Amino acid sequence: MTHSTVHEELTNRSTTSGHTELRIQFQCPVCQESLPLAATDPQFRCDVCGFLMSDTNGILRALRPERERYFSLFVREYEAVRAREGRSSSSPDFYLSLPYRDLTGRNSWQWQIRARTFRCLEQRILPAIERARPRGCDVLDIGAGNCWFSYRMALRGHRPVAVDLLDNDADGMGAAKHYFSHLPAPFPRFQAEMDHLPFASAQFDLVVFNASFHYSVDYGSTLGEALRCLRRPGFVIIADSAFYSRDESGRAMLAERRAAFQKQFGFASDSIPSLEYLTSASLNELEQAFSLHWNRIAPWYGWKWAMRPWKARLLRRREPSRFYLLWAEVTR
Repeated sequence: MTHSTVHEELTNRSTTSGHTELRIQFQCPVCQESLPLAATDPQFRCDVCGFLMSDTNGILRALRPERERYFSLFVREYEAVRAREGRSSSSPDFYLSLPYRDLTGRNSWQWQIRARTFRCLEQRILPAIERARPRGCDVLDIGAGNCWFSYRMALRGHRPVAVDLLDNDADGMGAAKHYFSHLPAPFPRFQAEMDHLPFASAQFDLVVFNASFHYSVDYGSTLGEALRCLRRPGFVIIADSAFYSRDESGRAMLAERRAAFQKQFGFASDSIPSLEYLTSASLNELEQAFSLHWNRIAPWYGWKWAMRPWKARLLRRREPSRFYLLWAEVTR
């Protein structure tokens, strides 16, 4: 994506019907002041604190320098793990097939989970949202990864904006290049942290945490920042974050994973803190704090998945994780 293309996409987001949608408006992630759009170049300099958000290879950088340094070890370790796990491919067809097929065959069972979650979302959540927004939604995809979800939403006629820390071409937002020739226009991408988003308030109709909410350090801060960016009424979706009925089960999972990572990769997977899982208690706290109601949907992942809790009881193991589709309509 060239500089001129980025600039046009941010200032004049046109649909295939020719209707011009609301352009993105920005907020400084450091001091929360508005960021003006430069006239000829996609750079945004805060007049108050001097923070500069600029474009590199089609991705707008909205990380403060000290936060970029803070995340650097995590990003290096995460990218190394993902590379060893075979999360990328040299073939564009790999990305275009997601989430329905993993053409590498390396992580097929995980993509089967993602595919069934997405199909459930398509069948049971998106139709009601799309009836309420017949001209499409402005969608904030937080934790976008390689941007497959943004791509699928764009194919449905929505206007996604992707946010992630990872920007590489293999497994980060740089991989979105494989989608752009199949879309009328590229969607914007931002390197930013989920608790300090570079967007002015009330910009999006739908916020989605797709297998990403559990990376939060503070669920209240993360959800609050997302809801700040949401129009009213609007919708928020949390997908594919591990859920346990008991906090002890989640803590046991973390201990097991740290040990497994240490053995396989030489580090314990916790270079930066994150909460990693949800419980009924944490969801109830968010409901009370933000006056919303979570609708909980359990996608069908097959009999083998459904039998996991029974097997765990028989073998006297900790409860296995469950994945729910959590969504709420936000009116206040």
